[in-house]
Amino acid sequence: MGAYILKRLLLMVPTLFGIMLVNFVIIQAAPGGPIERIVAEIEGRGVEAVARISGSAQGEMAGAQTAGGEQGVYRGARGLDPQLLEQLRRELGFDKPLHVRFAEMMWRYVTFDFGKSFFRDRPVVDLILERMPVSISLGLWTTLITYLVSIPLGIRKAVRDGSRFDVWTSTVVIIGNAVPGFLFAILLIVLFAGGSYFQIFPLRGLVSDNWHELPWYGKILDYLWHITLPVISMSIGSFAGLTLLTKNSFLEEINKQYVMTARAKGLTERRVLYGHVFRNAMLIVIAGFPGAFIGAFFTGSVLIEVIFSLDGLGLLGFEAAVNRDYPVMFATLYMFTLLGLLINLLSDLTYVLVDPRIDFERREL
Repeated sequence: MGAYILKRLLLMVPTLFGIMLVNFVIIQAAPGGPIERIVAEIEGRGVEAVARISGSAQGEMAGAQTAGGEQGVYRGARGLDPQLLEQLRRELGFDKPLHVRFAEMMWRYVTFDFGKSFFRDRPVVDLILERMPVSISLGLWTTLITYLVSIPLGIRKAVRDGSRFDVWTSTVVIIGNAVPGFLFAILLIVLFAGGSYFQIFPLRGLVSDNWHELPWYGKILDYLWHITLPVISMSIGSFAGLTLLTKNSFLEEINKQYVMTARAKGLTERRVLYGHVFRNAMLIVIAGFPGAFIGAFFTGSVLIEVIFSLDGLGLLGFEAAVNRDYPVMFATLYMFTLLGLLINLLSDLTYVLVDPRIDFERREL
């Protein structure tokens, strides 16, 4: 097993490099960029925009603040000095060729040195760590609730295939899958967060303002109180896929010969289902865990974070894309890709724990 793990780890290097290279080329080819964004802010907002620019370029641009005795009229409104633009390009590293910038970026990323944000003047690592608890909370709770509900429901549907229970539960989960999560979030706010009916749950934030003053049990309850509506909004659309996958997997195993043999030996239906069918049927369910976790952790929470005012990684990445904040964009992409590759490896190792008969070393990668 050690040889297989080593091969997978070595394959992660070119995979990660290729993903970063493709995205780097695409982003560089897209119209607009950090320089254009900064210039647009300066021309549109005047002196206020200077405060968001870091480094020595900030001082030089601030020196060009007024001209002709007109207080508060920024020089950029009539066209920035080319020397200032060149200084800004050097400050942000855009004076180097593309291949040099990419090589330097990847070399820094090997040591997890992600640099500073163009527009926040803070280390990218600090921004990621600051937003990480929100995304971890949403992702873990969503995945946990989805599995706790979908797997028992899928098993029950397989046992009672074709019954009324099977039909109406399929209808419910399919309708839930068809409703976008953000619409369901708005509905929950209207019903339970003071929108029009009840004010049971808070509307924004992950914890209350006085969270640090609460006792330990109060902190737990306050956290669960705040996380309830966002997690329900993200989970409601995840039940259908996993439930139907579990049901079909169990139905396939139930109809196999070894199940008929077990029943012929006089084993109870519960013993047949959980002693023989469960291990084989759960393999395909385990295979879907990385996708479910990554989807909930990285891609499924942007609108939910916006609606419930939660500062997570999804919102951070969205704001970075809008502002052309390249350090934040590439750093989050690097972390997401690396974590996704590691989770896929963990999924394969879980296969072996569930069924020791599986030996990946005997299979070609």
